[in-house]
Amino acid sequence: MALTYTPSPEFGQACPEFALPSVDGQSFQLSDFTGTTALLVMFICNHCPYVKAIEDRIIRLARHIADNGGAVVAICSNDPAEYPEDAPEELKKRWLEKNYGFPYLVDEQQDVARSFGAVCTPDFFLYDKNMKLAYRGRLDDSWKDALKVDKQELKMAFEAIVENKLPAKDQVPSMGCSIKWKGTGG
Repeated sequence: MALTYTPSPEFGQACPEFALPSVDGQSFQLSDFTGTTALLVMFICNHCPYVKAIEDRIIRLARHIADNGGAVVAICSNDPAEYPEDAPEELKKRWLEKNYGFPYLVDEQQDVARSFGAVCTPDFFLYDKNMKLAYRGRLDDSWKDALKVDKQELKMAFEAIVENKLPAKDQVPSMGCSIKWKGTGG
């Protein structure tokens, strides 16, 4: 596992176009999420201990976002040949088991991860109603222990957007396992 931190965000950058299949056989594209208060695009996977540690918090936040006019989509871009837990059928099992409540997309060619500049799991991209990047940081201040969370940065950023405000610019990078690119052996 290679610990990776997200780079500094380029605020105001337009959300890249995407069109990907979901684990349940549907497909989604960026235009499916226009007209929302905000859009959270997150790169996650099944095998990463960082994602596993915050998975329930992500699901709760996704419900909060949906209840307040926003949308959430998760994308897995990892190489399933090297990481079988991240194969589409395994992603679907987890999606059903945990009742994610948001689309879980498969980026088999890894082009979408590259277009976003995603580097790790989890990697969060929060866009405002104009689909401009407003937040790219961590979920909260205690990835390892939910009981020690004092500051829910991603939720605070979403709530700022709902109030037509800009999220704080001093965002702490997310950290996690590097995306498992094809041809690199993990």
